[in-house]
Amino acid sequence: MQTRTLACAALGVAALSCSASATIISFSQQNVWDAYTAYQALSVVTEDFNSITDGVYSSGFSSSVGGVTWTATATGGLRAQGGLFATVDPTFSFAPGVQGVSGNFFGTDGTFTAVPSLVQVTLADGSSSILFTNSASAFAGFFSTGSAIAGLTITAAGAGSVFPTVDNLFFAVPVPAPGAAALIGLAAVVCRRRRDVA
Repeated sequence: MQTRTLACAALGVAALSCSASATIISFSQQNVWDAYTAYQALSVVTEDFNSITDGVYSSGFSSSVGGVTWTATATGGLRAQGGLFATVDPTFSFAPGVQGVSGNFFGTDGTFTAVPSLVQVTLADGSSSILFTNSASAFAGFFSTGSAIAGLTITAAGAGSVFPTVDNLFFAVPVPAPGAAALIGLAAVVCRRRRDVA
């Protein structure tokens, strides 16, 4: 009888665990997001936009960093200047999805100068964070306890024309398995050896 009761209790706990939905956790401080990501045994890769040449780009601009490909889309195109990325209500999508994403999100005027603004960062699932900022160091971060985060949209409002702007996107991704890291190291050694022989 006791064995049967324990088995039923275990099934009940398993059923509750399966029905629990993923939670999105929001962060307003980068050091807390960094610490939480490290606690989850994930590594952080950073897109600082510094490799993107200043200019105007058509919607659908893509780049990759640390195994994450991001694509930015926006009506009217995208603008890059001095390591900042701005436009009207840009949407970023990530492939593959990431467990965590954060960055410096703020509003700028037409000269990429940070201006007082209300900025909203909304994930693809509808979770969002709203912050008031007048600085390029404003931070918002998210972490999913379940399914991966597939993308986000940034909006900004303030006096006059305000453009949602991002500097630094941080992605929380799995740490490569030791076997994979060893293979990468071995490949580097083989490539170096081939160059030395040639």
